[in-house]
Amino acid sequence: MAGDPLYEAYHDQEWGVPEYDSRALWEKLVLDGFQAGLAWITILRKREAFRAAFDGFDPEKVAAYGEADRARLMADPGIVRSNAKIDAAINGARIYLDMQARGEDFSDFCWGFTGGKPVQNAWTPETGVPAHTPLAVEVAAALKAKGFKFVGPVIVYAWMQAVGMVNDHLTSCFRHQPIQRLGGVRP
Repeated sequence: MAGDPLYEAYHDQEWGVPEYDSRALWEKLVLDGFQAGLAWITILRKREAFRAAFDGFDPEKVAAYGEADRARLMADPGIVRSNAKIDAAINGARIYLDMQARGEDFSDFCWGFTGGKPVQNAWTPETGVPAHTPLAVEVAAALKAKGFKFVGPVIVYAWMQAVGMVNDHLTSCFRHQPIQRLGGVRP
């Protein structure tokens, strides 16, 4: 969305930067799930309202949400109000905590599909960027097997791009090489 300062700042500073923090990865997965059927800029504009409504995406707090919280969220005009997406976020927090309780780190689980390093793609304006890849299909299936919802291959691929699991900046984009240099540098 060239010309939109919020979107440009997101692209220039955040999109594609490898994220290894488990909570941040889960937050971004939830937000990508809320995006289903909508433009990303809609979610980006509502991101701070989402963070406020979902207690900073603290999995322990979100996992404890009950009917009163669901009603509060459905009444919040600052977020996307969808029972199915709200339920998916709450359930996702519970799955996240269950994984943690069993000694399975969410970040390690996610990055395990790429060997802990971003996949370095080399898309050009001529080739374009696909809506999903076989790797996204694999990751989506694994997330679904754990019980996550709104994690189809297209959503998962958008999430993988956003969190830097794949470097999908076009080779002509000024961010491609800087992101490529970040590959494999884990904090």
